[in-house]
Amino acid sequence: MIRTLPLPLHIVLVAVLTVAGLASRPAPLRAQSQAPDAAAAISATASAEQDERSKRRAELDAITHDIEVTRERQDALKAEIDKLDKDSASLTQSMVETGERAAALEKQLDEAEARMGGLLDEESGVRASLATRRNVLANVLAALQRMGRKPPPAIVVRPEDALAAVRSAMLLGAVVPELRTEADALSEDLKHLLALKEEKARERDRVRADATALAEERTRIELLVAEKKKARTESEQQLSEEQKRAEALAAQASSLQDLIDTLEKQVTASADAAAAAKAAEAKNQAAVDSGTAPRRPDNLGAANRIEPAVAFADTRGLLPRPVNGAEVKGFGEDDGLGGTTAGIQIATRGGAGVSSPSDGWVVYAGPFRSYGQLLIINAGGGYHVLLAGMERINVELGQFVLAGEPVGVMGNRQLASVGAEGTGAQQPLLYVEFRKDGTSIDPAPWWARSSDEKVGG
Repeated sequence: MIRTLPLPLHIVLVAVLTVAGLASRPAPLRAQSQAPDAAAAISATASAEQDERSKRRAELDAITHDIEVTRERQDALKAEIDKLDKDSASLTQSMVETGERAAALEKQLDEAEARMGGLLDEESGVRASLATRRNVLANVLAALQRMGRKPPPAIVVRPEDALAAVRSAMLLGAVVPELRTEADALSEDLKHLLALKEEKARERDRVRADATALAEERTRIELLVAEKKKARTESEQQLSEEQKRAEALAAQASSLQDLIDTLEKQVTASADAAAAAKAAEAKNQAAVDSGTAPRRPDNLGAANRIEPAVAFADTRGLLPRPVNGAEVKGFGEDDGLGGTTAGIQIATRGGAGVSSPSDGWVVYAGPFRSYGQLLIINAGGGYHVLLAGMERINVELGQFVLAGEPVGVMGNRQLASVGAEGTGAQQPLLYVEFRKDGTSIDPAPWWARSSDEKVGG
């Protein structure tokens, strides 16, 4: 019979530390007795998640907050525009092309920021995983340190130590696989963290490059807008007087339709715009009746058109969306006020460029009630397109605009606009409404399918 010998102290320590992971966990009864109120815990969790989202947004904003176009680059852009033909059609075509490039860059920037946000969340998860195992890893390291300072006895010294050595070997055989598992997991997490940091650096460079290119395109648009204003035939004083009159009528209008009717009767520039839209519609209808116009056009016409080449009713499936972003409220949904929405709302990035969704003439550009800055375009055939929620409008009364031509800029915060309540969006919101003979209609059938939608079928 083998006599039981007392175990060496370091072996006892190792045996205890191998279950340190369990020992470090609070006992169920203790956890239950110290658990906070459930409601308070939920509130604290929600607050922590909100703080984490705000932190992520701040990290993303920090990448692009100091992006600006250098003086040298601004001079180069001015020189580039000075070389353009200064006729209205050429300037408009340049604006449409620049607007398309800016929209593509905004989409790239949105996608890059989404990837960046995912990397930040993933990094946070890895760091949290490491933090939860900090105590276990500290205990493991402490056990190894103890073992190094007081190793198991050597069998060749005293035969009676053989039993202790065998027991040490048995315990180490149980401990070492657990240590290896913890070490391997730690190594994988650290490798993952390093890879995330490298990918973050690459993504940060892409975000800054896209933001710089977008800043240049926006500067180019501003220069083109200024150049186009100089090329207009109406005197600045006359236009300013009509703008003031239009805004005064808007303050008195009882409804949107009342505003449109009043403007197109009492403001010369708006009346001329309505007349031009009616003449273009008659011209297009005559072409259809004579068989010289395609029944189902596959595009909106040449880029240098100075009037609609296609009647608005025939542009279903052809119109570009006015801004990049996610639709947060659709047509005909509950507006939270006991009615239904007459248009759609799109959440955009701050400072996003807004383009006209259709050809047409500007009959109003200015403030109107809860709509904020409102743009009304007469598209002909009894159709009007309304855009609201912009911080700045870049077009003027009576001006003809092309589908895709930049017409305004969103702000960096959500402005008061019709139906903004209850969307849950913190980004700026663009409100879009299509009207036919004074009645709101669903704009969905008019939008051209994006490349992603086409690929997806």
